Parts: sequence; C-alpha cells; structure tokens
Amino acid sequence: MINHTELAQLLFPQVTDTPEMLEERYPLRQLPEGAVVTRMAPSPTGFVHLGNLVQGLTAERMAHQSGGVLFLRVEDTDAKREVPGAVEVLINTLKHYGIQFDEGAVIDGDCGRYGPYRQRQRAAIYHVYAKKLVLEGKAYPCFCTEEELSAMREQQEAEKETTGYYGRYAIWRDRSMEDIRKALDAGKPWVLRFRSTGSIENQFKFDDLVKGKLTVTENNVDHVLLKSDGIPTYHFAHAVDDHLMRTTHVVRGDEWLSTLPFHIQLFQALGFKLPKYVHIGPLMKMEGASKRKLSKRKDPELALTYYKAAGFPVEAVYEYIMTLLNSNFEDWRRANPAAAPTDFKFSPKKLNPAGNLFDYAKLTDVSKNEIAKMSADKVYDLLTEWAKEFDPDFGAKLESDPAYAIRILSIGRGGKKPRKDLATWKDAKEYMGFFYDEYLSLPAFPEQFDKAVIASVLDKFLESYDCADDSGVWFEKVKAITEEIGFTTDMKAYKANPAAFPGTVADVSAFLRLAVTGKSNSPDLYTVMQILGSQRTTARIRAARSLL
Repeated sequence: MINHTELAQLLFPQVTDTPEMLEERYPLRQLPEGAVVTRMAPSPTGFVHLGNLVQGLTAERMAHQSGGVLFLRVEDTDAKREVPGAVEVLINTLKHYGIQFDEGAVIDGDCGRYGPYRQRQRAAIYHVYAKKLVLEGKAYPCFCTEEELSAMREQQEAEKETTGYYGRYAIWRDRSMEDIRKALDAGKPWVLRFRSTGSIENQFKFDDLVKGKLTVTENNVDHVLLKSDGIPTYHFAHAVDDHLMRTTHVVRGDEWLSTLPFHIQLFQALGFKLPKYVHIGPLMKMEGASKRKLSKRKDPELALTYYKAAGFPVEAVYEYIMTLLNSNFEDWRRANPAAAPTDFKFSPKKLNPAGNLFDYAKLTDVSKNEIAKMSADKVYDLLTEWAKEFDPDFGAKLESDPAYAIRILSIGRGGKKPRKDLATWKDAKEYMGFFYDEYLSLPAFPEQFDKAVIASVLDKFLESYDCADDSGVWFEKVKAITEEIGFTTDMKAYKANPAAFPGTVADVSAFLRLAVTGKSNSPDLYTVMQILGSQRTTARIRAARSLL
C-alpha cells in the first residue's frame, strides 16, 4: 500500500502553501452577471498568425461586450520552443490589430492581480496542486527513462496498439513505496503522472459553444503533469491557471479537441468548475478544387506580419475577420455603414464549426471599402506611417509636403460614391507616384494614332491652357481641340459608326493624360493638373511632345 501523505512529502517537501491559501489569494472576480472572463494564451514562438487574431478577436468580443475581462497569459512551459523577444512581438502585434487586454503579461512584466501571467514564473503554484493530487492518490511519480518510453512506443506500434502510457504499460503506476524511495535515493529524475480513472470503453456527452453536442471518449492515459525539471505540461498548467484566474470561457483552436477528455478529467480531479469551451475551426484556402488548412510553411498570408507589410489597414483586417466569425456581420454592416464594428452583437454560436475559407480577394474588397471611407488626413497619416517603415523613399516624399499629399489623397474622397483606388498602402505609390517627378514614367502613346496628330493635340492644348479655368471651361477647350483635328465629341455617333471618325474626345483626353501622368489611368485629369500647377503641367506636356 502507498502512503500518499508520506509520498507527497517525499516529492514536495518544499511546498507549504495549500490550495485553500491560493483560493484566498486569487478570489472570485466581482463582475456583472453573465460577464465572460477569457484569455489569449499563446506560446512565445515568435510567430503570430491569423489564427491568433481570429481567436483573440473572438475572446475580446465575448469578454468586452459582456462587461467581462480579457487577459494575456504567456504559456512558456516549453522552453525549447521559446524565441527571445517573442513576447514583445506578440504583445505589439496583437495591440496593432486592436486586441486590447485588461490585464496580463506586458512587455516589462505583469499588469493585474491574478499574476504572474507567465507560466514559468508560476511553478510554485502548480506544485501546490501537484502535491494535492498526490495526497489524494490521483498522481504518482514515474521514473521511466527516454529509452524505456521509446521501447514501449515501438512495442505498441508493432502490436498495433494505441501509443501512450496506460494499462500494462504504466509500469510505475502501482509501484511500492520501497521502489519509489529507492529511485529517489538514487537521484533518478522523475515526472509526475496523472492517475487516470477513464476507459476507452466509455463515452459521454459534452456541449461545446461552437461544435454543439459532442460524443467524447474517456481518457485512459496517465499523462505527465510535471516534467522532470518541475515545470508543468500545458495540460496541467492551463487547468490550474484557468481556475485561479477565474476563466469562464476557453477560446482555442479545434486541434485541442483531442485533449478535451483529459482536460475534463483533470478539472474534475482537481475539484475545479469546468469553463465553457469555444473550439474554433481552422482557416482554410482553396487549392485546386479542394480545401486545405493554411500552412506556416506554404502560405505567407498566415503570418500577421504579412498584412502589415502588404499595407492592409488594421480596420480592414478587423472587418474581414468579423465577416469570417459571424456570417450575419455583413448584413449588419450594410444596415449600419457608419457604425463602429464593436457595436455589432457578436455570438460564438454563429462561428462556423467546420472553420472558414480565407478569401484574399474578399479581404482586398473589404480593404478598398475601408480606405474609401477614411478622410484624406487619416489616409495620409496611416500611409505615411506604413511608407516610413516599408518604403522609406516614398515616405520621405510624403513627409516633405503633407498638404500636397493630402490634396492628392482628397481626389474623389467623400460623397456617396467615393473612389476605391487603394486596397492597400502598397498600392499608393503606383496610384499617386506620378505626382512626384522622380516617379513619373515616360508616356507610351497608342500606336494606332499618327504621332503628328498627337503632337498637334499637345501643341494646341498648350496654346489654350489656362490653370485659372474652371473644369467646365477646361473641358470645352479639350472638345474644341477634338473637333479642330477632325475627331468627334459625339460619343453616340462614334459608337453607331466608328469608321466615320479617326478618333474621339476620349482619345484626345488620353493623349493629354499620358503626357501629364505617364499613365493611361489616373484620377480626374483636370484635378490632377490643378494639383500639379501650371508650370509643372506645361513642362510635362512639352517633355512628352519632345518624344514624338
């Protein structure tokens, strides 16, 4: 027979705190009825991905629209995977995308009374509950070596059995106190294992807020709770932390569903109330005719750094993620075009249980709409901030004359149908670069027109051009040139009989547009000339004329 009191003292002689003391140290939160307390609990691997944002936004909406709390906990129990500086990258990236935490890990420490919020700093807390489990006969030390475990795994695979430490393979589960003392006295390293009472012959029902009612098979594996260095596994740490931090809802990817039986069993063994679970499906993309999960190795768009570098505004990414999370968000947005996205009543029950298809084209459309809604001043600020980091030369141009850049960005902005030229900040240089002489391209005039005709148009325009003209007078002069060279201003007549005319007023405008902007497509040409001013406009037309 095992003397559990003696065993607990042998394994944890330094532990003097009790679970009751910790319950007092981390009291129940005083929050409104129905308030959600949830967390983001990533590992500090240095890679912050779109899935983190999906989970973070789900957790943030559930917490804040219920008057609850969102906290950040860093799950750094796996030291091998930790990347230096990863916590800072994580915090800054999530903040950039609007995930604001009420408490938790911050760059230089912790903020909140339920810390520490980094799991490696909570080892003493986990040992209190580890000792409790040993005292109650629910956990035991295992002295198996890596070689023994590998041999066990090979045997299980050879005999086509489920791999794991269970049943006849759990060789330290019922060892005597004498064997345990002998191993301890010999200085053998040990891990603490959970004594499972489950059977794979048994199933039970479980209600997930996304997946609905699930049929779950009991866990029969004696999983590791504490590793040989005394640091807990994720499974044990998250159960203790979620209880003491008073988490009501756990939001996580559905890849964790396989561990759910063990987690439920562990909460029950510890005497903790089980939180509600929100298991989110994966983000997928089309590959040919089939879907697959977004991959860190294959898909650069999985990394959140991709969207910042590509120049997608935070507002656009946020809006797009909301369309993925709740299918009724788009209907709500159409009915509330000017409302803040946080006004939308988010529901985890409207998440797609199977996961969502990531649609880059749709993100681009959402981004065009978001940028079109912004003021020119805001576009300037966000564009300049992006350009200073990712295109410093362009950023310097924008900063050299803010009023000039804002005037350019004001073209077609506002009104019922604003222009939608920009999908990302990366598009801006191509869209507006011609306003800066250094980025102006040489015009490539259409070859079907005689160069002499194009030259004549440019000459006649220079003769009549007056920067003081309003847009109506300006266009009348363009039409006069059109008729003077034998082209037509009657577009209906041209469409009815194109062969009757060598060209139209649209062609004449195109010649001028190419001469002034170097592009066949640009914003309103009259406005472009007004912003460039008379001197630069005429200089560009003369330079283009010299090429003919």
